[in-house]
Amino acid sequence: MKFLKYVRIAALLCALLLPCRTVRAAETIGSEDADVLMQYQEYGERLSSIEYRSEIAENGFSIVENQIFPIEIAGYGEVSLIPAFEETYHRLALFFVTESGQVIYKTDQLETNNRVLGRMEQPDCTLAAVSFRDLDMDGRMDIILITACTAADGSGEVYKVGDVLFQSKKQAGFYRDYRIAEKINRFGMNKSAEVITAFVRDGYSTEFLYTAATLQELLSQGLEIISEQCNYRTFGKLGKLQVVPGTYRISNYDVFMVYLVSEQGDILFSLQPMGDYDNLYALKGINCRDIDGDGLKDIVILARYSYEGDEGQLVVESDYSIYYQRTGGFSQDIEMKEVYQCGDEDTMELLVEEARAYWGW
Repeated sequence: MKFLKYVRIAALLCALLLPCRTVRAAETIGSEDADVLMQYQEYGERLSSIEYRSEIAENGFSIVENQIFPIEIAGYGEVSLIPAFEETYHRLALFFVTESGQVIYKTDQLETNNRVLGRMEQPDCTLAAVSFRDLDMDGRMDIILITACTAADGSGEVYKVGDVLFQSKKQAGFYRDYRIAEKINRFGMNKSAEVITAFVRDGYSTEFLYTAATLQELLSQGLEIISEQCNYRTFGKLGKLQVVPGTYRISNYDVFMVYLVSEQGDILFSLQPMGDYDNLYALKGINCRDIDGDGLKDIVILARYSYEGDEGQLVVESDYSIYYQRTGGFSQDIEMKEVYQCGDEDTMELLVEEARAYWGW
């Protein structure tokens, strides 16, 4: 389905390259896609018409005043980077403006503008971080962007989207490598500019945490096992498995994962209890017992995690995850989490009691 959406978007954009045929193209691609096509054309005309800073707001873009920064661009010297969100569709655009107010370069080809595929309207976002660093070591400052987006499902959940723009060597402007952006966000390396720098410039990556096939592969790539919580458990028909919690440090963050490994050393299941938190602060415990009363051992993980608050402060919270054993695998709890949020005073014993009570024990 995702592939088909990309194909549809490509078809729409191709049609836009032929303005004189736009109406005819709209007639052949269906009413919903035709609406998107027309919206994109109208939006694109407004964006392309902006030649001076004074025209940004006039064309429906709201400037993020507290995130305007100077940057050196070859041939122009110091210019101002001005980020702005389009007010109707919530799309982020970057404008590079000279001292005289002229826009010498602009782009909206950004990862955050592709959260809802096949639609013009994107989730409400704020600009969480802007950082300037020479990531490809060519002597020119590149740009790291991180946006904080509100989930479109109405849950109010906020997630980060990271992106990198490399400064072009041959002309004024920047370019993106979509493969880099895809890995930054797919493998959770969008927590901070430091983590993105560690990946893009220094070559560190969390990708192996999600793709490794054996425990030995994890260890060879740098996973640190939390040995005091590492034990063998028997999970019914799944047999005897080693529960292996571990962390991988990238920049100043510890990424936390739990693996279920066969006696032969093969990874059968990987669990991601950290979710959208930035860092494992402390693992309080892992317990394997029947929680929902079906006679199969489940997995309860209690830990303290940290993340950066709205004003840049360190926030530490206790949280838990429950994975119910099902035929052939494990399913993460979402039902109990909606009614019970643990606090710093919660112990594993209290959490297990609360979880079993939820299931009627």
